[in-house]
This record gives sequence, C-alpha cells and structure tokens, in this order.
Amino acid sequence: MSANYNAAMKWILALVFGAGLSFSTLAAAEVLIVADEFPAMETVAQRLKQDEGIASKIVKQDEMPAELGKFSAVVVYVHKKLADAPAKAMVDYTHAGGKLVALHHSISSGKRENKHWLPFLGMDLPKADVEQGGYKWIEGVKLQIVNLAPDHFITTHKVSYETRTAYCSADTRDEKQRPCFTLEDSEVYLNHTFTGPRTALLGLKYTDEKSGKTWMQDRAGWLKPSGKGWIVYLMPGHRAEEFHHPAYSRIVLNAIIFKP
Repeated sequence: MSANYNAAMKWILALVFGAGLSFSTLAAAEVLIVADEFPAMETVAQRLKQDEGIASKIVKQDEMPAELGKFSAVVVYVHKKLADAPAKAMVDYTHAGGKLVALHHSISSGKRENKHWLPFLGMDLPKADVEQGGYKWIEGVKLQIVNLAPDHFITTHKVSYETRTAYCSADTRDEKQRPCFTLEDSEVYLNHTFTGPRTALLGLKYTDEKSGKTWMQDRAGWLKPSGKGWIVYLMPGHRAEEFHHPAYSRIVLNAIIFKP
C-alpha cells in the first residue's frame, strides 16, 4: 500500500473515532419485533433484511430484553392479552425517544384490559352498537386501504398503489379519488376512536355485504408523537399473506425506517 493511502486511512479513522463514533454505530441499528404469531413477523424480518439491510430480533412478550434503548424501532404484533410489564416497557421506550410500530390487533378489544396501552396510544374502543359509534371487528372482509397522505414518506416511498377509489371520511367530508390497494379475506376494525391529535396516513373503505353500507374512516394508519418518541399504527395484518402484499409490505418497512 502506498504512503498516501495509509495517510488517508489514518485521517479517516481519526475523524471517526475523534467524533466519538465507532463502525458499529455507523451500521443500521437492530429492530425488535414483539409477537405472539410468528409467520407474519418472519416475513417482515426477511423483507427488512433483504430490502434495507437491517437485522431484527423476534421475541415473545415475556422474552423482551431488559433494555430497549439500543433498538432503532420496536414492532409489536400481539394478538392475545398484552401483559402489563411488556406494555410499560414499550411505553417507557417510546417516551424516552424510541419509535414504536404497532400493527393490526395492537388496537383491539383484548387490549382494553391493559391499563397502560390504550391511553398511551390515545385511543378508545367504545362499548356500544356499531351504528352508535361502538367498536366492532369483522373478519373475512374485502378491505380497501386508502392513501390519505400523498406527500408522506411512510405512504409513498417505493409504494405502488393498484388503483384509485372515491373516498370521503366522516372526519374531513373531503370527497376525492385517492390511491388505494385491496386486501381480500381481511379484518376491519370499525370506530377506533381517537382521544388526541395525530397525523392520518391511511384510510379504510369497507362495504357491508348484508346492509350495503360503506364505511370510510381515517383509521387504517396514523402517526403521533409520544414523549420524546413516536408511534406509528397500521391496521392491516389479519393474515400472514397480507405482509406479502407489495404495497402493504413496503408501507410496513417505511414505518420501521422512517425518521421523524
């Protein structure tokens, strides 16, 4: 090697270590995935590694590391009961500056039992008839996911939407044609109720086959600050196959790598 090459390398190393950095901090930080249904999250982990070069660790909620601060994002995909200790750990992680990506049944009726969770997310699931604003879940449905944030990184970066649909939510009353994609044999959550402000990213459009009523709600994806950190929620994910959908799988990756 030439003297000039050696001198250049010494100069680069001096800059790196002089700034208090190491090669490990220059690499992408690891992502933690907390789950109780694993095939879907294995798909996410594979795509994250393949497309973004980011490693991830999938654990059950009772196997979570004691220290979450080293993870660039924590993804939660827990279908059954969410225990108090893991929920509190994720709340603390987010408030300290972490990014939590909550998927699908992270906001569902079983989470009412956790005293930390829904208040942390700024959500309520009212107990009433669905026609009176009560929360209801319906599975085995055809569900359209609509882009409400055409300028946002999460909804647009490398995302290709299949088509467009007429959309007018009860929140905005702003009817227009918007990009969307369709999930077959999915699950919809109706009347997720916000208890605080946030940025709407995705809307849901669902038509009940029996009544013919069409529901359009700005609830299929959103972003909000929490303490020093951020929460991203994405409603789709009922079946593992949904994480293979080209548009949705890319949106999930975008949520994980998004830098507020």
